[in-house]
Amino acid sequence: MKMKGAAMVIAALQQEQVDLVFGFPGGTVLPLYDQLYHSGLKHILVRHEQGAVHAADGFARVTGKPGVVFATSGPGATNLVTGIATAYMDSVPLVLITGQVATRFIGTDAFQEADITGITLPVTKHNYLVKDVIDLPDILAEAFYIASTGRNGPVLVDIPKDIFDLEGPFNYDRQREIPGYKPTYEGHAGQVARAVKAIKAARRPLIFAGGGAVRSGAAGELRLLAERGRIPVSLSLMGLGAFPGDSPLFLGMPGMHGTVTANYALTEADLIIAVCVRFDDRVTGRLENFAERAEIIHIDIDPAEIGKNVTIQIPIVGDVRLVLEALLKRLEPGDTAAWLRQIEEWQVKYPLPAGNGGDGGRLKPQFVIREINRLTRGEAVIATDVGQHQMWTAQHYCFREPRTFISSGGLGTMGYGFPAALGVKLALPQRTVFCVTGDGSFQMNIQELATAVGNKIDVKVAIINNGYLGMVRQWQELFYAGRYSHTALTGNPDFARVAEAYGAKGLRASTPAEAAAALEEAMAVAGPVVIDFMVDPEENVFPMVAPNRPINEIITGGNNG
Repeated sequence: MKMKGAAMVIAALQQEQVDLVFGFPGGTVLPLYDQLYHSGLKHILVRHEQGAVHAADGFARVTGKPGVVFATSGPGATNLVTGIATAYMDSVPLVLITGQVATRFIGTDAFQEADITGITLPVTKHNYLVKDVIDLPDILAEAFYIASTGRNGPVLVDIPKDIFDLEGPFNYDRQREIPGYKPTYEGHAGQVARAVKAIKAARRPLIFAGGGAVRSGAAGELRLLAERGRIPVSLSLMGLGAFPGDSPLFLGMPGMHGTVTANYALTEADLIIAVCVRFDDRVTGRLENFAERAEIIHIDIDPAEIGKNVTIQIPIVGDVRLVLEALLKRLEPGDTAAWLRQIEEWQVKYPLPAGNGGDGGRLKPQFVIREINRLTRGEAVIATDVGQHQMWTAQHYCFREPRTFISSGGLGTMGYGFPAALGVKLALPQRTVFCVTGDGSFQMNIQELATAVGNKIDVKVAIINNGYLGMVRQWQELFYAGRYSHTALTGNPDFARVAEAYGAKGLRASTPAEAAAALEEAMAVAGPVVIDFMVDPEENVFPMVAPNRPINEIITGGNNG
């Protein structure tokens, strides 16, 4: 069958069972949008290309399917870069279709020309510049395959305008064989046997799991390993939800803003079962002091991650779900009773700072997060931006299921949360979806309120408004003698009135009683709602580990109540 290049793109999406696309049209993608007109595919017109890629990212994180984005050439494509890097750092499958100037103009600095394949080379799993329409079907099939297999990631396909208009044969084969690309899924039997022996011998074992445990669908196996082996569990920021947050075996998140218990456990463990984690600097603290007493089993589908930051004694390359299944078949638990008693002592002695209302009735951000948890019964999907509110959400919302915490981990992208929440809600229309954001982050993609209102996307936005770039201000307070250099957000708008101007519901709260009432009201509204929570401006996130310090040297803030 012969068809034009633009029609091939639509046909490929249909073959891949894509039913939702995020995008923003422009000159070089006009042929593609013309084919889209009669295609039956749902397209969400965002108000900025960065909103499109973050929304597709949120969609992909909760469904496990590649999110799809259309953008035009030049600034349309370059506006995607931050979102692509966000997805790359967090291993999120995306397929990005960008337009390019016609092939005869490439390299001439033509109007709206940008070398987007060159620009995104470091932040894509793979990318393509299509030079012949005959190659387009195979390239599209490879793009979806690469994005969603092995360690997931974004793949960009750059298509010159004339390729969209040229005709060629369309033969689409989703079963790909790509030379040099052979992800390993089954763990090596000998390494699995070594891991089983180490678990049996351990007296202070700890499971430390990350985002790969969520993406691979391994939450069930992870829970079985912990419960059968009586092994406590700590989850990285990206791993939240992979293990029930209300389990007595759950220690919380480790690292810079992790719980005291999780950090002490990583320091004192004699065995760490590391499940799809990167050993990021925010987790390890000073590397030479990290887990000095522990033998480490590291399971990851990406061999490049194993041994990258810390020395590993038992590496296992493979899909974590399959590796855990193999471990469970041979599991012989050790004696962890004394270890669990020690864990319980730490949990009682070092609870998270509660922030119960504050002095003089001041609204505390921790209270807001716990109220959201209470009213949603811990069953919402929460998307966050980046900063203090992100850490308070990770600490105080009880995530019990995988794919319910959606946030930018590796890149730390402000402006991510709100458009990501829109993608989440479009993927899961029956779920309650909250975006927890800050007054700094929300303004970076506030224009997507028009997308929410125009498409009737029922997302609740909780702005933790402290009038500052809060996390930066906290560092300035603690490490720069309180010199608040350009972190006060003077000139902030009345966010509730801004929401109303867009056609959404806007609410404001500045006391605990008002906060509870506003959340109740928001939950009763069928449509987008923005709640502006005016919180204590100098509340800090504790616990905290100072940069380049061992993770057991913890600043508790002097308030564990």
